[in-house]
Amino acid sequence: MTDNTADYSDQSTQRDTSDPTNDDMLVETDVAGAATESDQVAADTIIRSRDLDVFYGAEQALDGIDIDIPENRVTAIIGPSGCGKSTFLRCVNRMNDRIDNCRVEGELSLRGKNVYDDDVDPVALRRRVGMVFQEPNPFPKSIYDNVAYGLEIQDVEGDHDEIVEEALKRAALWDEVKDQLDSSGLDLSGGQQQRLCIARAIAVDPEVILMDEPASALDPVATSKIEDLIEELAEDYTVVIVTHNMQQAARISDKTAVFLTGGELVEFGDTNQIFENPDNQRVEDYITGKFG
Repeated sequence: MTDNTADYSDQSTQRDTSDPTNDDMLVETDVAGAATESDQVAADTIIRSRDLDVFYGAEQALDGIDIDIPENRVTAIIGPSGCGKSTFLRCVNRMNDRIDNCRVEGELSLRGKNVYDDDVDPVALRRRVGMVFQEPNPFPKSIYDNVAYGLEIQDVEGDHDEIVEEALKRAALWDEVKDQLDSSGLDLSGGQQQRLCIARAIAVDPEVILMDEPASALDPVATSKIEDLIEELAEDYTVVIVTHNMQQAARISDKTAVFLTGGELVEFGDTNQIFENPDNQRVEDYITGKFG
């Protein structure tokens, strides 16, 4: 492994996926050293939390979360409403920083570096960890400008036309919009708007894509397209998806984390094992509909 440092400062070049220790990381730390901090961490772990607690004022939303999320896999987070699923997702790219009374304790690392260290630039972090929200949120701009937005504000080098086209192709949207790139993104259907938002997220070439209920507002046909897209994206990105739809989690994810009341991560493992033979009785009760 080369002796490169990870830089979470402002970067404008795209990620070189051939070298996971390149300079497009987020903070100055020895990645080679960080990767050997714990023999218990799997070699393919990209996101790791230990004793992660989150409070909104006096209310605790997450309680002692320990998890190792593997790279280039789809990890689903399921559980009843109010159990901390979205809170955990927002911790990964520090979206919770925008909530005044939110306090985060413990460790949450990306490639061995705690993203809550003082030397981490949250803006640079969010460029490496993209997010797709529950409701499609295209900008009031053209389809082209929606996808190119991140390229422009980050001064990404290269042929923006080619990058936009590739992002739309990877989002399974190019064939539907290639002749109307100057049209408003707001004129697209709900499912198309969500895929446009995914194209916007991947255009800047992040390492991780977070998705918070990305298909909950869509019809079954659009949902199916999003699910197919998620599976394809996992070939090049790490995808972490929050969903209330357990059937969806079973269909598309490699790993499943079950959060239950009190902000606890009760069980995490291979999706088939979680749904067919969970270790925890509370998880079995939730999966089988006895509560939640």
